[in-house]
Amino acid sequence: MGSRSRGGSGSGLLIPLLLLLLSLHCSPGLVSAAGGGDPYVGVTIGTEVTNLLSPSDLAEFLRAQHITRVRLYDADPRLLSALASAGARAIVGVPNDELLALGSSPATATAWVARRLLPFAGVNSSTPNVISAVAVGDEVPTALPSALPVLLPAIRSLAAALAAANLSSIPVSTPLPFSVVLDPFPPSQAFFNQSLAKSFIAPLLGHLANTSAPLMLNLYPYYSLMQSNGVIPLDNALFRPLPPSLEMVDPNTLLHYTNVFDAMLDAVRVAVRNLNVSGSGGGVPILVTETGWPSYGDRRAEPYATKDNADAYNSNLIKHVLEDKPGTPMAPGAAAQSSAYIYELFNEDLRPGPVSEANWGLFYGNGTPVYLLHVSGAGGLLANDTTDRSFCVAADDADEKAVQAAMDWACGPGRADCTAIQAGQGCYLPNDVRSHASYAFDAYYQSQGRAAGSCYFQGAGMVTTADPSECPPRP
Repeated sequence: MGSRSRGGSGSGLLIPLLLLLLSLHCSPGLVSAAGGGDPYVGVTIGTEVTNLLSPSDLAEFLRAQHITRVRLYDADPRLLSALASAGARAIVGVPNDELLALGSSPATATAWVARRLLPFAGVNSSTPNVISAVAVGDEVPTALPSALPVLLPAIRSLAAALAAANLSSIPVSTPLPFSVVLDPFPPSQAFFNQSLAKSFIAPLLGHLANTSAPLMLNLYPYYSLMQSNGVIPLDNALFRPLPPSLEMVDPNTLLHYTNVFDAMLDAVRVAVRNLNVSGSGGGVPILVTETGWPSYGDRRAEPYATKDNADAYNSNLIKHVLEDKPGTPMAPGAAAQSSAYIYELFNEDLRPGPVSEANWGLFYGNGTPVYLLHVSGAGGLLANDTTDRSFCVAADDADEKAVQAAMDWACGPGRADCTAIQAGQGCYLPNDVRSHASYAFDAYYQSQGRAAGSCYFQGAGMVTTADPSECPPRP
């Protein structure tokens, strides 16, 4: 797996952004950002998860959530088989620690493609067509700068191996951190880090243009907000509308920016344009390979890492990309709308680092939601709006005594209707504390209109989108 170290993704923005915010009023774009076809939203799947769903359960879960686009951080055949079963397509990752071998030997790259990709690349009618792209390394300029000399050779060797297998339609690129763009706000003055621009980024862009591959970017408005010292309004980072007087306006182009995400994309466009890179592909589309918002963090150091903010960002991102499709101020219209992958599907509770590192997921490893997205009308992605079909059950890791105490409260002072779990009634069996508690918890949760906090029970309850009981619906 790649490093996935997202810190520093919004560097160099405070003073320039202040000037942008203080401008008073409302150019054609560079290239199509979507790279052909309708824009889509996918999810990333990391595996540093306690009790991750089995491949068969994962396939069922993806189907239930209508997830058809996934980014993996390696080429795990078990996960690829699960995706094939679910009818999903995947960006397959090359871990950073494999770059040296692939970049030093075209023969090794050819063998890697044959072993890892061809069984899932639809080369004949008997093999599934799962691979949508190959992501070589992850944030290499910041995560493993010593590997930069072999990164582009690895990309070229893998692309050549795919072409030799008549699979040149599978693009090969590398996800870059947004921090390679300097002075990103206002977008019109952005440029690439000069230590990388000519030696690495310009040749990379030339190769991507010639092979019709996208520029992959990990893009996080959350980090831009965190590093702005209050200059960026929270609502602007969350795609929420602001009064015109508070909108970001680029003083050089007079373009209005209603959200940080679009401003970051346009900063990349300007940086690309400033390198004057051209190729037979006619331009380099932008693919956002990671974006998201943590649902929990250190209260002092990470105050914006909350479930409400994570819900707002990811729900509004989905609406922005799938429904509104505005493109950006510099490249307006649906044809220029960049697709994006939400980081991430599951909380990776085994990841080290700040508290938030383990709390970027939409779901826990067992498939229960961390929070409930509001995405009705988004074509079924993530099972549409799950707020109207959520339930409350006993948490898997809750102490049984705590579960019993919470059930006693729900059926007593909480006034939940627990008649059905009494002896001889329809939901008495199975006769165990957790089964009865799940019924009682959900009876209370539904009676409270599924209000936020009504499934807490001092940590003994958790929300799920799967009805836990065969019993009749609770009140």
